[in-house]
Amino acid sequence: MKLTKLFALFTLLSINIQAQHMGNLNQGISRQNITSGNAIAYGNSPRQVTPNLNPNSTIVIDVRALQNVKATNYTAIFNVSQIGETAETTNSLLNDRIANIKSELSLIGILEKDIAIDVISFVPVYEVEVTKKLFSKTYTEVPKGFELQQNIHIQFTKSQQFEKILTACAKNEIYNLVKVDYFIENITEVYKNLQTKLLNLISDKKEYYNLLGFKLDNYNVVMADQKYCYFPKDFYQNYQAFNSISFQALKQDKGVTEAKKQTSYYYQPLSYENYDIVINPSILEPVVQIGMEIKLHFTPKPAEQKQEPVIKTEIKHKYFVISPDGSIDVKELNTDH
Repeated sequence: MKLTKLFALFTLLSINIQAQHMGNLNQGISRQNITSGNAIAYGNSPRQVTPNLNPNSTIVIDVRALQNVKATNYTAIFNVSQIGETAETTNSLLNDRIANIKSELSLIGILEKDIAIDVISFVPVYEVEVTKKLFSKTYTEVPKGFELQQNIHIQFTKSQQFEKILTACAKNEIYNLVKVDYFIENITEVYKNLQTKLLNLISDKKEYYNLLGFKLDNYNVVMADQKYCYFPKDFYQNYQAFNSISFQALKQDKGVTEAKKQTSYYYQPLSYENYDIVINPSILEPVVQIGMEIKLHFTPKPAEQKQEPVIKTEIKHKYFVISPDGSIDVKELNTDH
């Protein structure tokens, strides 16, 4: 009896999991999940396609390197607005909220010098008053207070501090997170490291072609290179995971009012499949991805044509002048004219 109940429970769980996977699939969840796990469950075996090789007289060396770099510091930007009946009251209320945030953040090592205030606007707020007359109504805008809007820039060095920052802002009714910027101080050293790695790889590839019998000294070469830097904010994707099938509603032929579905976001960094070198490949948190590519095209030098020696035949013409007395005088004939 117990085994029967366990089997029924296992079957029910399997159905629920399968339904959840189908909901994810229909809503466009990460393609990596589909090709690696879910696709096999539904009978679609992943295929690895190997491109065909096309021999060519041009030798191409294309090398790419990627380095995952953890940010040295971060800046979180929050937007906050405050309204009040007078300008002084509005400014005082917002200053009190910011002072509370600074006090709480100082407990986790974020000092006042790490917080900057950017004033966005300070404008009067109007309301419409209705004046009733005997046969008409008049609508008049009158000032009722002021609205002060600011951006709070908070700089921190550890990603674990961000949760404390959110908590401190939420306690003071600040919920509008604009963005989080990532910064690295040694980007020049990162590019130099990538360049060194790529040059070593190019040297190995040249030696490989020499072993195959292709002397690259006999080739003309052209090159192109590029470098790039990507930040986590550019690599967040979204999906909706849900199952909204109701057989009871279908049988009763009743309309279904759809509820708002939660949109989930996840960090999807650059894939490593197109890179020859990946430095710090295993990452736990979003990182700055810095890459470099060098491409070389080697084309055979044209064969040198040997110049045949020019043989010049020069014939000197002479003529003889015989005088009446029988003497002979030899003269050369000038053929230059």
